[in-house]
Amino acid sequence: MAVYAIGDVQGCHDALQALLEKIRFDPACDRLWFVGDLVNRGPQSAAVLRFVMGLEAAVCVLGNHDLHLLAVAAGQARTRREDTLDDVLSAPDRDALLHWLRTRPLLHHDAALGYTLVHAGLLPSWDLGLARALAAEAEAALRGPAVDRLFAQMYGDQPDRWDPALAGWPRLRVIVNAFTRLRYCSADGRMDLAPKGVPGSQPPGLLPWFQVPGRKSRALRILFGHWSTLGLWNGDGAIGLDSGCLWGGRLSALRLDAEPEFFSVPCLQQQIPG
Repeated sequence: MAVYAIGDVQGCHDALQALLEKIRFDPACDRLWFVGDLVNRGPQSAAVLRFVMGLEAAVCVLGNHDLHLLAVAAGQARTRREDTLDDVLSAPDRDALLHWLRTRPLLHHDAALGYTLVHAGLLPSWDLGLARALAAEAEAALRGPAVDRLFAQMYGDQPDRWDPALAGWPRLRVIVNAFTRLRYCSADGRMDLAPKGVPGSQPPGLLPWFQVPGRKSRALRILFGHWSTLGLWNGDGAIGLDSGCLWGGRLSALRLDAEPEFFSVPCLQQQIPG
């Protein structure tokens, strides 16, 4: 059995199939982990959802584009000019696809393999135990009866730092933002969700989340996506897998059960950055 983690697919079904052919994926015995953002901006979001949903042993965490699709479908957010969600929203199996997506986790940890999977990152003050507890808290809200209110309150950049005293929607917003939108933060954990460029291009006082001194999750090997300008990254206890598939880059996978090895396939450009 082989286990592979795959970067942000974002509706690029053809690229995903090409990557699986390259790694000789066998659905009967191999397993796939996805870093989230299965949908949006690419042309085949519904096909990607159906494919991953049909895999018996796939693991997928939620990304910000996945949550945006769910919020739009719930009538709690408007589509954006760059969105390509209509094939899901008008699909005959729409309800099944959305239900499956809504029940995905925000964090997956496999002690045997020694990897932790998230979409964007972990705040510096979060160790694995706290991160798992906070992920479970947000997942319960996503699967609960008040999920539409969560989607209505989900958008926004404030509060911009974790405080255990937070409660209600602000608390959930910080949790969701950290798991699905984080790139840069200050040494004391204040998130700045605006910068998207490569390390070195950020405003003074900010660091990539995985380079903050004293980060409590440093002993983990964290797999993440969300950061296409960063590209493939392996350092500081973090492995970035978003190699810019959507923007004409590559879709990438990392083998997890053996000596780590990256695999990539080129992708047609679906949208122009900016």
